[in-house]
Amino acid sequence: MALPRIVVVGGGAGGIELATKLGHTLGKRDKAEIVLIDRNPTHIWKPLLHEVAVGAIDTELDQVSYLSHSRANGYRFQLGNLSALDREQQKLTLSAISDEEGAEVLPERHFDYDYLVLALGSVSNDFGTPGVKDNCFFIDSPQQAERFRQQMLNTFLRTTADVNADNDLTVAIVGAGATGVELSAELYNAIDMLSSYNANGFSRSRLKVHILEAAPRVLPALGERISQNVHRQLESLGVKIHVGTQVAKADEQGFETADGERIDADLMVWAAGVRGADLLATLGLSTERNNQIKVEPSMVSIDDSHIFAIGDCAACPQPNDKMVPPRAQAAHQMSSHLVKSFQRLLKGGELKPFVYKDMGSLVSLSRFQTFGTLMNGSSVRGLFVEGWLAKMSYSSLYRMHQMAIYGWLRTGAKVIVDRLNRWLRPKLKLH
Repeated sequence: MALPRIVVVGGGAGGIELATKLGHTLGKRDKAEIVLIDRNPTHIWKPLLHEVAVGAIDTELDQVSYLSHSRANGYRFQLGNLSALDREQQKLTLSAISDEEGAEVLPERHFDYDYLVLALGSVSNDFGTPGVKDNCFFIDSPQQAERFRQQMLNTFLRTTADVNADNDLTVAIVGAGATGVELSAELYNAIDMLSSYNANGFSRSRLKVHILEAAPRVLPALGERISQNVHRQLESLGVKIHVGTQVAKADEQGFETADGERIDADLMVWAAGVRGADLLATLGLSTERNNQIKVEPSMVSIDDSHIFAIGDCAACPQPNDKMVPPRAQAAHQMSSHLVKSFQRLLKGGELKPFVYKDMGSLVSLSRFQTFGTLMNGSSVRGLFVEGWLAKMSYSSLYRMHQMAIYGWLRTGAKVIVDRLNRWLRPKLKLH
């Protein structure tokens, strides 16, 4: 008798943790076949992408190879890009994969499943704003982060090429959520590092960063105290913050706001809004307007008992009439819950609802400062933290993710290796 096949599509924070845990609890015990599908051969934790974008993190050191990881953790990996879903036949279609020269590497393939978990994450929402797709950088994937990093370095080199010139480097970021504010701080850290290489006397004062936010304050989804502290810290670095400012359009030179103001920039980044990938609206499943898949509190699709969705691509309701927020800690909790759900399901048990627990919010402004709240809850206001304690708490989020996919021993070894690399290697990736 064939083992039930559980297919996880998407190897982000929730997907790789789920495949790893299912591999250990079911795959290695011959209770189910676990398959992870992703369009990339490697994984990197998405909250690190703003650091990748400025070169503070080298993806070659921090990325995880799905193929080698799967072999050690009881699941199979398939490189592929989901293009269609046949619910009646319980079959996926993976589109053909070609190399950079257009030669076909893998043909179109079909893949059967008994249970399907969609963990495709999210992308930035440009809300159909004219010119954004053609003129702005997005930081939703490692490839996009690397493209921004290379363009940032090229722009920096052009700006500093003439020793007699006094050119500024201007970056405009739309969206004052976590990605926007953390990227802006990392830019100042990167410029400090570049300046230390004596790049024609280029200093922090010549970096001009603008943040444009439609809401009345930065970090509108977080508490007022965090927002105020982050606002002050960014302004002290030199960031010009435009709150209550809606972007009407973008062009090659910069942004035009709804009030008619022009903000020209050398580099333009769009980090506002979150939505599911367009593919999700084509699969024949009920979705919200932002393409998130509608699921029951148990994370099973409202249309199909064999399909689940977790993480940012899932519209998962909660008892307080709210939805699970699109955050890394939510994906982590959902993957842990779904492992137990599959264990019960394969024994003929019933699914239980997922209840999200807000463990707090943390925002890291590079090496300059970290703010946040810990132990949030319906009956707990949350403890405000900053400085060393906040920085250690922020770092622990990534270590928790590493422990979920590597275990305690290898994560401990990686902590040591990371500290050695911080001492041995350049602080900024320049190649």
